[in-house]
Amino acid sequence: MIRNFVHFQQMEYITHKLFYVVLLCLLFLSPPFVSSQLNYKFYDSSCLNLSKIGCDASILLDDTSTLKGEKNALPNKDSVRGYEVIDKIKLALEEACPCTVSCTDILTLAATSAVYFSGGPYWPVALGRRDCTTASEDAANDDLPSPFEPLENMINITAKFAAKGLDLRDVVVLSVAHTIGFAQCFTFKTRLFNFSDSGKPDPLLDTSLLTKLQNVCPNQADSDTKLAPLDPVTSNRFDNVHFKRLVNKSGPLQSDEVLMGDSTTASMVISYSRFPNLFNKDFGASMVKMANIGVLTGQNGQIRKNCRVVN
Repeated sequence: MIRNFVHFQQMEYITHKLFYVVLLCLLFLSPPFVSSQLNYKFYDSSCLNLSKIGCDASILLDDTSTLKGEKNALPNKDSVRGYEVIDKIKLALEEACPCTVSCTDILTLAATSAVYFSGGPYWPVALGRRDCTTASEDAANDDLPSPFEPLENMINITAKFAAKGLDLRDVVVLSVAHTIGFAQCFTFKTRLFNFSDSGKPDPLLDTSLLTKLQNVCPNQADSDTKLAPLDPVTSNRFDNVHFKRLVNKSGPLQSDEVLMGDSTTASMVISYSRFPNLFNKDFGASMVKMANIGVLTGQNGQIRKNCRVVN
């Protein structure tokens, strides 16, 4: 466990208290913050950078003349947001505890807190991670599952998770990040108008959802960057409605519908749609696993003073 090599135990109490005060203020000022933090946690942990490191805040690094980072990778661009919120939390923590709390730990705390304050489960967070000093846009593009994954690519999606030490249950339970937030129209528009080059909508898509999405995302190029809620029923609440929608063929993203195209994952989706307590327990366990992917500790990496740049 990470807590075994925390090197600032005497500061943990003030760190947590200050973090939560800042976070609560920012949650009320910025409702989309929750979905941003789930995206941060998934994308930062899933991406391998040049050093084959995982949970290391590489996603927060800005591009420079010598580094092309992950912010503009296809899965992240115009999707992962709220960088300025992380900046504010980091600034407050640096003023209170200089060079003590890493950007990686901030992301980890932000994910669990944002979920909890939005009605979701709580899971304990151990601190002591350090930040990486590099990032890779190519690795982000290669390693993250695409929203366009076809049904037959379940093996490919699972392999990307398995490479991080996550299993099939983690694949299913972590898809619930799509219970909050929005998707750009281009990520699912082919399902609305020209599925598999058929010139017709995806026959698996619920007809009422199809009509709503076609109104939000008309079949024209200038609608590509428009946003549609991933869960229009409870868009600001973390819950298991995502799984209920998948059972009813009401998920806009094809990469989510993949889960209902495989008998093993479909049974998990159905269970989570019926038993929210089971989902909450498994989600917390999967988030702990993800937060421990490729962690830097000891003298490895650094604690950035500014999350956007290397010291």
